[in-house]
This record gives sequence, C-alpha cells and structure tokens, in this order.
Amino acid sequence: METVYSAAPIYAISVSLIATLLIGVSGRMPNLREFWTITASVIKFSIVASMLPVILDGKVIEYTLLTVVPGLDIRFKVDSLGIFFALMASFLWIITSFYSIGYVRSLNEHAQTRYFMCFAVSLSSVLGIAFSANLFTLFIFYEALTLITYPLVIHKQTPEAARNAKIYLTYLLGTSIAFLLSAIFITYYISGTLDFSNNGILSGKGSDALLIGIFILFMAGITKAAMIPLHAWLPAAMVAPTPVSALLHAVAVVKAGVFVVLKVVLHVFGIDLLSQLGIGTVFPYIASFTIITASIIALMQDNLKLRLAYSTVSQLSYVILGATLLSQSAVIGSIMHMVLHAFGKITLFFTAGAIYVAAHKTKVSELNGIGRQMPFTMAAFTIGAISMIGMPPVGGFISKWYIALGSIEASQLPILIVIAASTILNACYFLPIVHAAFFKESVNGHHAALPTDGHGGVDSKLKIHEAPAFMLIPLLITAIGTLILFFAPFIFLDLAKMVVAAAIGVN
Repeated sequence: METVYSAAPIYAISVSLIATLLIGVSGRMPNLREFWTITASVIKFSIVASMLPVILDGKVIEYTLLTVVPGLDIRFKVDSLGIFFALMASFLWIITSFYSIGYVRSLNEHAQTRYFMCFAVSLSSVLGIAFSANLFTLFIFYEALTLITYPLVIHKQTPEAARNAKIYLTYLLGTSIAFLLSAIFITYYISGTLDFSNNGILSGKGSDALLIGIFILFMAGITKAAMIPLHAWLPAAMVAPTPVSALLHAVAVVKAGVFVVLKVVLHVFGIDLLSQLGIGTVFPYIASFTIITASIIALMQDNLKLRLAYSTVSQLSYVILGATLLSQSAVIGSIMHMVLHAFGKITLFFTAGAIYVAAHKTKVSELNGIGRQMPFTMAAFTIGAISMIGMPPVGGFISKWYIALGSIEASQLPILIVIAASTILNACYFLPIVHAAFFKESVNGHHAALPTDGHGGVDSKLKIHEAPAFMLIPLLITAIGTLILFFAPFIFLDLAKMVVAAAIGVN
C-alpha cells in the first residue's frame, strides 16, 4: 500500500482549534462568533473530503508530528476506516452548528461562547482519534475528548447536571485509566510497538490466556462504546443540551468508542488471531445481551431523550456485534452501522430538541397530537425511527442486513434471532410515538396546546408551530440523509469494503 506524506491530517485537526480562539475573542459579537463556528466546520469537512480521492485510490496519508521517545510517536495515518469516521463526524458538525445556533438562541442559553468553544475542540479530538496511527496517539485524543466534553455535559450548571457530569467523568476517565491504559502498556511490553497494522500486532506475542486477557482489558477500557454494565454514563449525559446529546452522544463520543473497538479488533489483534482465540464464538453474545437489555430499558422510558439514550446503548452494540463476528459481511455491516446510526439518531435527537423548543415537551406521554402541530419535525422523526428499526427504504436496513448475512457466514444463526428480537423491540418503543403524534388527540384535545384566535377557537394561521428554521432545516437534512444512504451508500460502502479487504484479504 503506497504511503503519501502530507500535513493534511494536521490541518484538519487544527482548523477547529484555531476557530476556538476566534470564537473566544468574539464572545460579545454572537453573529461573528457563529460565523467562525460555521466557517471552521466547512473548512474542516473540506480538508477531510480533499483526502478522500487519495484513500479511494488505495493509498494512505501519514504525518509524524512529534517523537516523544523512540518508539512513541504522535503520528497520524489516514486510511479507509479513519476517513470514514472523519467524513461522518465533520459533515455532521456543519449541520449541528446551524442547529446549535437555533437552539441556544431560542432558549437564550447561558455560556454560549464556552459552548461553541468546547464543541470546536471536541471535533479536533474526534479527528485526532480518527487519524491516529498508533495506540499512543489515539489514547491522547481519546482522553482529550472526555475532558473537553465534560463542560458540555455540565453546561446547565444545576445540581443534576453536576451529579450526572461526575458520573460521566468517573466512568469514562476511570475505566480508561484503569483498563485501557493497562491494555496499551501490556501490548507495548509484549509486542514492542503500538503502531496499527492491518494484520494486527499481537499474533504470536503471548499465550492465548494472556491475549484474551488483553482483549478483555481493551473492551472494559473502551467505555465510550457503552456496553452494559459500563453504560450508565450515556443516559446521565442526556442532562446536556440537546445539540450536545445529538452530535457528541449520538455521533462523536459514542462513535469514538466503537471506532476504537474496530481499531482494536482489526488493527491491534487482527481477524485471524481473534478467530484463533475464539472471540467470535463468545463476544457476539455479550454484545447481544446489551442490544436486547438496553432495548427493553428504552421501552420503559417516558422521557424522550432517555428513551433515545438507551436506544443508543443498544444500537452501539450492533457495531461491536458485527466486528466480533469476524466475518466479511458482518464487519462491513459493523462499519456501515456507524454512519447509518449516526444520521438516524442525530435526526431523532434534533427532533427531541425541536419539540422542547417549540412545545416545551420532554415526555413521550405528552406527544399525542404533536404531529399535527409539527408535521415536518415528526415526519423527520418517523424517518429516523424507521432507520433505527432497520426497515427499508431507510439507511439503517443496510447495516442490519450485512450483519445478518455475516452471522450466517460465521455460522452464528442464533444471532439472527437477536437481530429479529431487537428489531421488534425497536418498533415497540418508536412506532407508538409516531402513532400517537399523528393519530391521537392530546390529553385536552389535540388543539389544546395551540394558540387561539381570541374567541375560543384555534387561530388557523398558527396551527403549524415548528421550531425555528435554524433547527428545522438541519433535522430535515439529516432525515433526508438517512434516505439517501439507503439508495446511494456508495462512498461509505466502498470505504467499508476497503477496510475489510485490508484486514481480511478480500479481493
């Protein structure tokens, strides 16, 4: 594989760091502050997109920033998996930036400058993770993402926010230091390197028991993947503003977790070694437990954001399930689920925020008739929900289809039952919301919450009461994106197949 040496990864990471300074000094000029946010997000995506042709041509891009000590470099490598993650995150930052403007201004949120500054640094951390060439670099940016998102979780500065932010930090930082860092130290000790390799770096480096132990340490330390029982941080983080929940806890933070799982599976251990260790016969069932259990918990949540949070816990484990099945189709499905879940779930969080801003409702039980007041928002919610369920013609169907095929390839037919059961549970906690929104009357009659014309009737000009355009348009774009990804998933699917070709040797 040909290597191209370029500083483009550094530029992509740095652009939002530079924007952070500009956002900070523009705090008293909101329009200028938001201009820097939007400009940085567009430039970041453009730099990432400019690297795509090189990767699609079968090459990789590398850049070494600093050698700390011999063998420990802060080094970046853009490959097919890294640019897959970076394209997804940087594009959705653009959409979320517009949405955030509408959200914070509509609610007159405090500390808006800090909010946008932390958002910008978070995206630098995400791209640092995506482009890391080794475990050392990855760990630095992985921890940076935890620390910089903490102010976003505690943003409301209420006792509840402080309590939940403590849970967030304790889980993510504590397990990472205790388990992930230990796994990295042991890996370096027995292999002499932390550089990612398509064939893995641990084959023949220790006994089966030792290698299985290292794998367990990695999985326990990658708590951002939110596997039960190390998942409580994610529902706790829902105390954050909705745009934070949308991008960082449906796209960036949680996707950083499952992305690192993929890196460990494919580029630290390798498919062949994990197959020899029997990981593919055990770990898919551990992931399946999270998929089913979190779905059942989601079904019992009346708070809309909490229902979406537990849905995310469940859906994330599809990525882990596909990766640990260790078959060609399952790994493709695992990688595709990152972007397909991202578009569907960010749409659902966007709609939750729009409902809160426009109607001040946060509970599922309050949404009867809301589809008559907010038809565009609830139409987008319906599309996102169908994608989470995995029904065609929406993107979420593709990843579940590949994982199902992969379970057959791996001779793990019981996994098909898990996928079917999860699909039914997804439908049980999403479709009643859609039905109530469009076909039920609100508790006091479906016009009760609508403005009146001063004579006891509903003002016909005000029957539709959507969120501001800065919020509505982004959620419609992401909803349309979930449809486009069903009919035209080509770039992402090609990248996913390239990852598999390198890791498994598929022609």
